[in-house]
Amino acid sequence: MSAEATNPGAPSRRRARPRLDLRRLGRAALLGPTARDRVPDAIGHVAEAHRAHHPDADLAILRRAYVLAESSHRGQFRKSGEPYITHPLAVTLILAELGAETTTLTASLLHDTVEDTDVTLDQVRTEFGEEVCYLVDGVTKLEKVDYGAAAEPETFRKMLVATGNDVRVMSIKLADRLHNMRTLGVMRPEKQARIAKVTRDVLIPLAERLGVQALKTELEDLVFAILHPEEYERTRALIAENADAGDALAAVAESVRTVLRDAGIQAEVLVRPRHFVSVHRVRLKRGDLSGTDFGRLLVLVGEDADCYAVLGELHTCFTPLISEFKDFIAAPKFNLYQSLHTAVAGSDGAVAEVLIRTHQMHRVAEAGVVALGNPYTVVDTADGTGSAGAADASAGVDGERADPTRPGWLSRLLEWQEAAPDPDTFWTTLQADLAEDREITVFRADGGTLGLPAGASCVDAAYAQYGEAAHACVGARVNGRLAALATRLGDGDTVQPLLAQDAASGPSPDWLDHARTPAARIAITGWLAEHPEAAKPQAAAPRAPTSPGGGRRAAANAVAEAPGLPAATVRLAGCCTPVPPDVVTGFAVRGGAVTVHRGECPGVSRMRAMGREPVEVRWGRAAECRVTLVAEAFGRPRLLADLTEAIATAGAAVVSATVEPPSEQRVRHTYTLQLQDAAGLPALMRAMRDVAGVYDVSRAQHPASA
Repeated sequence: MSAEATNPGAPSRRRARPRLDLRRLGRAALLGPTARDRVPDAIGHVAEAHRAHHPDADLAILRRAYVLAESSHRGQFRKSGEPYITHPLAVTLILAELGAETTTLTASLLHDTVEDTDVTLDQVRTEFGEEVCYLVDGVTKLEKVDYGAAAEPETFRKMLVATGNDVRVMSIKLADRLHNMRTLGVMRPEKQARIAKVTRDVLIPLAERLGVQALKTELEDLVFAILHPEEYERTRALIAENADAGDALAAVAESVRTVLRDAGIQAEVLVRPRHFVSVHRVRLKRGDLSGTDFGRLLVLVGEDADCYAVLGELHTCFTPLISEFKDFIAAPKFNLYQSLHTAVAGSDGAVAEVLIRTHQMHRVAEAGVVALGNPYTVVDTADGTGSAGAADASAGVDGERADPTRPGWLSRLLEWQEAAPDPDTFWTTLQADLAEDREITVFRADGGTLGLPAGASCVDAAYAQYGEAAHACVGARVNGRLAALATRLGDGDTVQPLLAQDAASGPSPDWLDHARTPAARIAITGWLAEHPEAAKPQAAAPRAPTSPGGGRRAAANAVAEAPGLPAATVRLAGCCTPVPPDVVTGFAVRGGAVTVHRGECPGVSRMRAMGREPVEVRWGRAAECRVTLVAEAFGRPRLLADLTEAIATAGAAVVSATVEPPSEQRVRHTYTLQLQDAAGLPALMRAMRDVAGVYDVSRAQHPASA
């Protein structure tokens, strides 16, 4: 986990953060451990930060961890020349400031001992317990001697699997990378760039998904300085030129304080400067920046209801920009983030962005999963059985946040990594997955949610919800309406993937054109590899020829009669093919014939509009009838064969059939069928609807295509 010396070109933070005095710590570390009854001087600052969040914490285990770490790393130095122990101390301080609990801090002090010293995992387990041992093992890198070029991707795979069982593993890794990025300056430029790229492509997205914004923003700035030095310098100069920009926000903040005080709302209003990358993004988006663009206002209150009270006052006393309003309290982000976002304009036209949240929401927004403390702590319950505190408190149907110790995105990531045994495939797929901005949340029909990248389709939703069972997906309902699998989903959509009962069905190669998530693409690719016949291009289904007699001719044995015109020939209209016991209406046509329509047929309205008078018709006695049915389905192999088999099983005969070319994976089959008994029509339609891929069967309302 080592890296290296202080980076003189690293971006300065616009907010003061406590930093380690490495030389002072180095001297303290060289003096060795102190008496057993007090904390060593070298970790006094860690103990102070820890007690600020956990006043009752037992510091004895930290003292023992420090003693082991200091003695095992003694004689090792970083490239900066400082004793190596300063690195685990710095990592531990970062986590202590975020509010990590004692077990995490203990493992953080020891996180490099197994990798870089003679300390063994068994020794860690014996002296500090199974939890600490697991965390240390989780962040221990695999040896290049054993894995060669695959060491880095396999180390990350190992770390992700460990994180799946305990998110504190990744918390330690993120803090470790942050301190290494802070001290990267003495390394060769090419190595700096390589480490910065991995940080950008893997660690920063993981920090975002775990909600650890305090680490994410500083990592972004450090990467920005290394990979884009010119843009970074331009941004630094812009911030320096606008050093008094905070005055503009301060004036707005004072106005907000006055408004809230007059309304009797207790709130803390702070000016929050933007970090370097944030200023850079705003500049690219807006061009010239005003004073209020260099920061945002943060309003902290006591209760959730107070957040909405503040929002109401701001929108009443200032001019709100409605397009900027977002409610992440009612609909939290997948990474635990909760806040109200808005923007208001003052009397002078200056626009200020405002974040409104409770103190607890703010702690979680900054520290993410670290703010959960120990999510595996067993707490007493009313029945005395005990349960995991954080996980149990968040239990519910929400797939993303039900268990903060195993977020939904992490579960899906672990599932697809198992299907990517090749290290190169895993590494490239991991970076591609993390590069996706998970900007949308879609709701499942059962009440849960799915976090998906922008542009995700119903294919992605199906695999996110059902895993490999989604191979049998034949379509979906989006917001209650039937939709093709290619349909792109929007933020807030409700999606219900529809699975066929036929276990033999599977995806087509076209699905890969609509899959955005690695989980979906890997699953589809794997299935197609196992079923090469399905990957072959399918010839377009031909239009079935219309058999003699066609769908427009009356059944040979007419089943309708016109009592007022007993000599007239009675024909069933091909546009709606009525059958008993449909309500029917007749109209006299040329040649002295009577055409019979279903009562709701559009043809009835047209005939009346033309001035045609209806003719009384009724059903007579007949053994057979003819009907035209339209089957709407999602295209798949053997659909035509399965539909005709269902029709034959129901006792009907196909008089004619038309198969239209597919459109957006959907196909329409039109069948004119001869039934032995009209009473069997409902059962026939049910049998056709039960065919895999068919989502609707209806009576024809227009002439069948020839």
